[in-house]
Amino acid sequence: MVSTFQRVWRNRLRDAILALTLGLGLLGMAQAANPSMLGDFKFDAPTYIHKLPFAQAHVVMQVDGDNPATWNLALNNAQNLLNYFGQEKIQIVIVAFGPGLKMLLKGSPVAGRIAAQNSEGVEFDACHNTMEGMAKKLGHMPILVPDAVVVPAGVVRIMQLEKAGFAYIKP
Repeated sequence: MVSTFQRVWRNRLRDAILALTLGLGLLGMAQAANPSMLGDFKFDAPTYIHKLPFAQAHVVMQVDGDNPATWNLALNNAQNLLNYFGQEKIQIVIVAFGPGLKMLLKGSPVAGRIAAQNSEGVEFDACHNTMEGMAKKLGHMPILVPDAVVVPAGVVRIMQLEKAGFAYIKP
């Protein structure tokens, strides 16, 4: 026969396990929301979220400041390139790190433009090193816009893309 004491503790244990399982599940969903290049990053073999086999021009843009005017300038530059070349003929990767990572945070004032340009083939890369630094201050990893791709290090991604023939632009 089970005592009231045992029943109460069994229920508490069950509730704790359920909460932990749910919490881990939600954590997994939050982490899975953004594509990541952390596990398969090879410096000499860049990969991309958008497959653009007919791209004739390749551009990487650096965003390292937290000024929304600079973010809009980068997005304007990307849109001008898309308009000039056509979205199938240009590959654009915007890499945000340091204070510039704020551009890719959920609730960013340019989140709508990021989503629109992502649908046109622009890739938005978020520096994992910066994310870890922010996590130390926030107490949790920052939440990114759904279109951001996590890369190990922003500056390494820029170097990788330049080595692969991408033109470098810093708005």
